Amino acid sequence: MSKNLVVMGQGYVGLPLSQLAALEGWKVRGFEVNQGVIDGLNSGKSHVDDISDEEIQEILALGYLATHDERVLAEADVIVVCVPTPLAEDGSPNLAYVLSTAKSIGQNAQPGTLVILESTTYPGTTEREFLPAILAEGRLRSEDIRVAFSPERIDPGNKEFRLKNTPKIVGGRTAQETRAAANFYGEFIESIVEVNSPREAEMAKLLENTYRHVNIALVNELVRFAHELDIDLWSVISASATKPFGFEAFFPGPGVGGHCIPIDPNYLSYEVKRSLGVPFRFVELAQEVNGSMPSYVVSRVQDLLNDQEKSLRGAQVLLLGATYKAGIADQRESPSKPVAELLLSKGAVVSYFDPFVPCWELAGSVFLNAVENPIMAAEDSDIVVILQSHPNVDYDGLIASGVPIFDTRGKLEGSNVSKL
Repeated sequence: MSKNLVVMGQGYVGLPLSQLAALEGWKVRGFEVNQGVIDGLNSGKSHVDDISDEEIQEILALGYLATHDERVLAEADVIVVCVPTPLAEDGSPNLAYVLSTAKSIGQNAQPGTLVILESTTYPGTTEREFLPAILAEGRLRSEDIRVAFSPERIDPGNKEFRLKNTPKIVGGRTAQETRAAANFYGEFIESIVEVNSPREAEMAKLLENTYRHVNIALVNELVRFAHELDIDLWSVISASATKPFGFEAFFPGPGVGGHCIPIDPNYLSYEVKRSLGVPFRFVELAQEVNGSMPSYVVSRVQDLLNDQEKSLRGAQVLLLGATYKAGIADQRESPSKPVAELLLSKGAVVSYFDPFVPCWELAGSVFLNAVENPIMAAEDSDIVVILQSHPNVDYDGLIASGVPIFDTRGKLEGSNVSKL
């Protein structure tokens, strides 16, 4: 049996999948529309935090190739779609990338191909949107191809749980299609979870991220009340987490970032309202709370400057952390950006330090990293705001500098440190 795989989309989801499959003996073609990404990958350069240049060079030696040539789809035994599913300007799902790949598949794929959608979307997309777009090209009938949905569960920067050892959910239109998808992933992923349909698989992904979204909103609202009541919520959460059952710790912060939490629950809310005509109030409230955190952070910065008899306008504010998660370079939906842009709009003089982000685009301008070591920049600042707790930063030196610090991640202790 031939083992020809095309992975459509070579980002933080598609590239790890391409890597694992190539290591397992599949002839992998990474389909990508970004020519810069294609050129980088084919020259042995990785653009994904969790995969090194050396690992790209290893799979290139095994026959991996990045390409934008749709003709590779005609050679595929399996096609996996890992393209973005952002929100439209009005907050509704934007399936443009999914439907574009479906069109390409419909124009090129051969009968018998197994097609798996991994892009996060609302329940029903695989069967009502994706498959019809493939069939609309007129070359294939519904029975000519096998179709399934398998939600991605990539956690960038997670060293313990990677693609290989994270259970993979799969759901096809039929038991046979589910089994075909399970057999494919089972070649290089340790545990496969079969569900009854693509809708169940689509819903599982949205439940996972909605659960996190709602619980983060809970602590983000609690942290405001706790501040007014003079209670250290970080200490409260640590104490509650000692209970060995019935409690999972979530922590407040300046907002939520990445693709999953700020975006995915909106797909579920959209489908509930579209299909049932009722609002998903938990999701909408969570979005409201988490979306308001950057404004709350700026108001707290302003209060801390007032305590020094200083105005926010003209104040030197050093921000630490531009990415949405510690230890990675990913800036997607990072709450650090709206915090910075709100500070700029109020007249603050903003500088930043992030070991993973050499330059940062804010409000139409490009800002350069303050210095290699943030201590010197802190000493010239009126306040330091910790927006992300990256490793290998000299936090002890920051505290020792005596500069007022506002820690939105609850990691620092000191007489000059105020927590969110």
